[in-house]
Amino acid sequence: MSHFGVVAPAFYSHFQALQALSSALIDRGHRVTFFQQADARRWLTDPRVGFHALGALSHPPGSLDGALRRAATSNNPLKLRGVIRDLCTTTRMLCHELPPALTQDGIDALLCDQMEAAGGLVAEALAMPFVSVACALPVNREPHIPLAVMPFAYGEDERSRRMYEGSQRVYDWLMRPLRDVIRRASVQFGIEPRDGLHQCLSPYAQISQTITAFDLPRQHLPATFHAVGPLRGQAVASTGPWAINPERPFVFASLGTLQGGRLGMFRQIAKACARLDAQLLIAHCGGLRPAQEERLRRDGATWVTDFAPQQWVLDHADAVVTHGGLNTVMDAIKARTPSLVMPIGFDQPGVAARVKHAGVGVSLGRHARANAIRDALARLIEHPPAEPLHRLATALDQAGGTSRAADIVEQVVRAGRPVPVETHR
Repeated sequence: MSHFGVVAPAFYSHFQALQALSSALIDRGHRVTFFQQADARRWLTDPRVGFHALGALSHPPGSLDGALRRAATSNNPLKLRGVIRDLCTTTRMLCHELPPALTQDGIDALLCDQMEAAGGLVAEALAMPFVSVACALPVNREPHIPLAVMPFAYGEDERSRRMYEGSQRVYDWLMRPLRDVIRRASVQFGIEPRDGLHQCLSPYAQISQTITAFDLPRQHLPATFHAVGPLRGQAVASTGPWAINPERPFVFASLGTLQGGRLGMFRQIAKACARLDAQLLIAHCGGLRPAQEERLRRDGATWVTDFAPQQWVLDHADAVVTHGGLNTVMDAIKARTPSLVMPIGFDQPGVAARVKHAGVGVSLGRHARANAIRDALARLIEHPPAEPLHRLATALDQAGGTSRAADIVEQVVRAGRPVPVETHR
C-alpha cells in the first residue's frame, strides 16, 4: 500500500474535495497525509487523514484567517496585490519545506491541487509520481478558451479570440510575482523553467471535478485528463428542519464559505424573493451575525442559517442563487435545479460562463438589484431548462466521481507511467 501526500491551497472547498478522495484511498488500505500551514488542519474531519504542519515561521497559527479575509476581496483590483502576495508566500514556503517533510514522512506519491504550483514542482524535483487535481475549474490553457477568471461568454468569432488573448496577457502581467517565485524554484530544483500554474501539471494524470458536457468546447486537453465530476465523501442521508410549502416556489441562496458575509447581496436576493412570493433559505456559512440574520428575515428571507445540507436543499429547490462556486453548481446540476450565478471572484466568472453556455441557468452581476434578480428567478422557475439539466445530470451520474478518481490514482502508482483516458479501466 502507498503513502500519499496532499498539497493544496488553504481553502475549505479544496480541502473538502481532496479529503473525499483521501478517504476513498484510505478505505482501500492506503495512507494519506496533508501538508499545509497549521491552521488548515481544522478542515479535516476524517480522523484517519494525517496532517503535517509546515510554515511555523512564515505561516504561524492564527495567520490563516487574515489570508482568507484578503482572498474574499480578490474581486477588488486595489486589494488583489495582497492576495497575490499571499499566494507567493505560500508557494515559496512549500517549495522550501516540502522536500524534507515528504522524505521524513516516507511519501510515495503526491496528490497536487492545480491551484498550488509547489506540489508539481517538488514532485518533479524528487522524481516522485504525482496526480494533478482540479478542484476548481481547470487551469489548462487553450488558445480559444477564455481564462476561468475572466468574465467572458464563449464565442468563436475573431473579436472574442482577440479578447481572450488580450485578457490572458493582462492576467499574466498581474501574476508576475507568482511567475517569479515559480521560476526561481525551478532553477533551485534544477528542472525545466516554467511561468505559471498551467505549466506545473502532472504528466501522469490530471483529474477534474467538472464533466466534459459542462466545460467549454476544448480541443487540446492532454490524453491523461480525466473529467470525473465532483469529489464527494460517502453520502449521508440528511434532511432539514424547514417545512417547505410545495404550493410556493422555494429558492436556496449561498455565497460559499469565503463570501458568506456579503450582507448587501443577500438583502437584494431576499427582497427579490419577497416580490416573487417565494420561500427563501439563505445559508451564509457563518459569515453573518444574529442581528444581520434578522435583517434578512425582515427583508423577505423565510429561513436564515449558517450551514444547510446542500444536496437535500437543492433536491427540493426550484432555483439556487450562487456566487458560482463549482461545488454548488455541480450539486445543483445533480439535483436538476437551475442556477442564477452572481460571480464575485476567482474562477466564478468562468463557472457563470459555463452555466450559460450549457443552458442550465443564467447569470447577473454581483451588484444586481432586487428587481433584476426577481426577473431572472421568475424565468428559471416558470421555464426551467429541463432538457439541459437532465442531460448534464445524466453525464454527471456516469462520470465516476470519487471512486473513479481513486482508481486513476492507484493506476498511476502501480504503473509508474501516464494513464490516458482510453486505457483507464
